Amino acid sequence: MTAANHIAADCLAPRPAHAPRKFQLPRGAWDTHAHVIGDGIHSPFVEHRAYTPHQASADQFINMMDILGIDYGVLIQISVHGTDNRLILDALSRHPTRLCGVGAIDGDESNEDLVLLRQAGMRGVRVNDLYSGSAGIDRLKVIAKRCRAMGWHLDLALHGRSLRELAPVLVDLDVPLVIDHMGWCPIKDGVNDADFQAVLELAGLDNCWVKLSAAYRLSEQRAPYGDVAPLVQALVDVAPARTIWGSDWPHVALHDPQRLPEPGMLLDALHDHLADPEQLHAVLVDNPLRLYGQPGSSPIFHQNNANSR
Repeated sequence: MTAANHIAADCLAPRPAHAPRKFQLPRGAWDTHAHVIGDGIHSPFVEHRAYTPHQASADQFINMMDILGIDYGVLIQISVHGTDNRLILDALSRHPTRLCGVGAIDGDESNEDLVLLRQAGMRGVRVNDLYSGSAGIDRLKVIAKRCRAMGWHLDLALHGRSLRELAPVLVDLDVPLVIDHMGWCPIKDGVNDADFQAVLELAGLDNCWVKLSAAYRLSEQRAPYGDVAPLVQALVDVAPARTIWGSDWPHVALHDPQRLPEPGMLLDALHDHLADPEQLHAVLVDNPLRLYGQPGSSPIFHQNNANSR
């Protein structure tokens, strides 16, 4: 065990997946937020990290998708691997018709390197200020510029307060935005929270998408996380064509078994939160396909429309 391991405590391994019990997923469903994780040796972890996760392979993720009835997935670069995207690239090479990726860069890469990432199936770049290890908001404008040239979106792993404070900057970035985990806002005041109101305003932009992911991280309740339902519905009302769902598998950075979810349970919660079957279909099938494009096909080159509403 390294010194970093003493500081970054081991988190829980994921629970076995079960198919959702309240509905059958439609064909073409997506999981737009999951991670692959190495062993920390052949795929080293960054020294300064917030937690130490268990290994989670692309094959395990594909198996989880098959159990749930999910056809397509998006692998998001995890903070503990910094800007080393090799695990995602390997997964994309082995499952090119089912997976695409969102990587991490520092913004100083060559154009040739970024083109290779794009050709491999990367659809965007993540800026992560939730956990140490990846590029944060100090590199926001630099990374947005690189995304703009590649036709990529910018995936924002930021707390609600940061999104509220950065809103004027984000509006002017002139690049598609994707907000992780509903903006990671405090749940106490629900939709009236000032941070969440800022997220709703961003979600109203034509170029901003929001992941209805990580309800279990925001909620103060157990599944089906009823206190999160008003936030989910508010986001879908504001952006019915730009809300998407992700499992957040393998649910890292958790140490309390009572908080550890199971993917089928999360889908059942989404079903409870969205009463309209057409909305549920849009979130799971139609919206992610328009954002990411069909895996294995030429990626969508997003046009700049950041100032349109």
